[in-house]
Amino acid sequence: MGRVFLVDLEGKAYRCRFCESALALAGNIISRNFNCNRGRAYLFSNVVNITLGHQEERLMTSGFHTVEDIFCCCCGQYVGWKYVAAHDNNQKYKEGKFVLERWRIVEEVTEEFNLDALPSSSDAENP
Repeated sequence: MGRVFLVDLEGKAYRCRFCESALALAGNIISRNFNCNRGRAYLFSNVVNITLGHQEERLMTSGFHTVEDIFCCCCGQYVGWKYVAAHDNNQKYKEGKFVLERWRIVEEVTEEFNLDALPSSSDAENP
């Protein structure tokens, strides 16, 4: 096994919750209305810094699909799946797309915090 070369993303990105490797740009989200066993998931047109598992047929809420699990290439954690083929014509738009489970990713914070800002007072501090 050789050295892992990561793709660096410019812009607002989603990262692996476990090792903080960049996985996808926020601009590549197709849908936020997906679900997984542990809650919400996002459908992306493209993801990076992943490895693919074996193809398998899986019954999902939208029908049978051929999918490959996807793993973070840095830490090896499972982060979602890739749709390889959809058996229902209404689901063909998912082919070649990626789902990242929301609880397994974090949104990159790109805003700078102003440490010189004065703290606001709370109601408890007012006389």
